Amino acid sequence: MRLTVLTGGATAERAVAFASAAQIVAALRSRAHQVYVVDTVAGLLTTEQETSLLGGAVGKELPTVAELEARERELLSTGLAELPVVQGADVLFLALHGGTGEGGTLQAILDVIGVPYTGSGALASALAMDKDLSKRLFRDAGVPVPAWFMTPVGPRDVTTVLGWPVIVKPSKQGSTVGLTLVKQAKDLDAAVRYAAQYDAEVLVEQFIPGRELTVGVLGDVPLPVGEIVPKHELFDYECKYTPGMSEETFPAKLDTKLARQLQALALTAHRALKLGGYSRIDFRLSPDGDIFCLEANTLPGMTRTSLYPQAARAAGIEFPELCERLCHLARNTGGARGG
Repeated sequence: MRLTVLTGGATAERAVAFASAAQIVAALRSRAHQVYVVDTVAGLLTTEQETSLLGGAVGKELPTVAELEARERELLSTGLAELPVVQGADVLFLALHGGTGEGGTLQAILDVIGVPYTGSGALASALAMDKDLSKRLFRDAGVPVPAWFMTPVGPRDVTTVLGWPVIVKPSKQGSTVGLTLVKQAKDLDAAVRYAAQYDAEVLVEQFIPGRELTVGVLGDVPLPVGEIVPKHELFDYECKYTPGMSEETFPAKLDTKLARQLQALALTAHRALKLGGYSRIDFRLSPDGDIFCLEANTLPGMTRTSLYPQAARAAGIEFPELCERLCHLARNTGGARGG
């Protein structure tokens, strides 16, 4: 197949996108596909640029994105559709995280261009990126979620309804960017200001202690449940993308009935947002045995330390085959997309 990987982007997760792309490009080329790489900020990458940008490591520092946003807007509005490697691709593989690349804007543009792409469609992507809306849809579908407020919210509201500690995070962001665990009232305003640097809408959510669990969905089939034990108090940016900073177990050591319940809830959440192709649904299991759905990821990370490839491997699907399956899903069913 002729495949073009779209990556980079003008988001705080730009380095994560390049790290995902590095693994995807190598995997697809190992299966003898013709693969090109396009940065949605800079355009088609040369061989030298690929070598420089696709190093595979994420690092701890978040990029400054302000100067990149105008360049990305220009490419998406005028130049992307004109690139021969986009027009002539059998499938566009989206290795993007956050922002326009994951939140539905790029998907809407690609729908107009008419080339199949991996992952969910425009509406589904936008719904999943908006944590407030997605939580409402999960709740309506019978998937339990932590209680939450959208800002503005005061300490009295938290004390009365949510209890301390709480999670404060941007409504439309991923990779725990802008997220803070707030344990006392005096720190709430600072956490809200920090989250607001990444999105105007900020969510204040009940913190659920317990086990961190995740379920990938491939097509319409849930993958084995995984468990994450981070070195930090939370599964934060550093723990997600630094080798050795978390311990991941696939399949998780769970009672069979509980594992099946989590898989069923993941599939329900996937369908509630009309997701397609693949997704990863994250959960917490409280000490009392209650399950809470945290969020859905429409373009799960594909880095060396990412969870989704580990889930696939636990199901007997090695990474090159996984990437190829996602391409076939996109080509055969228009991306297997909802929305």
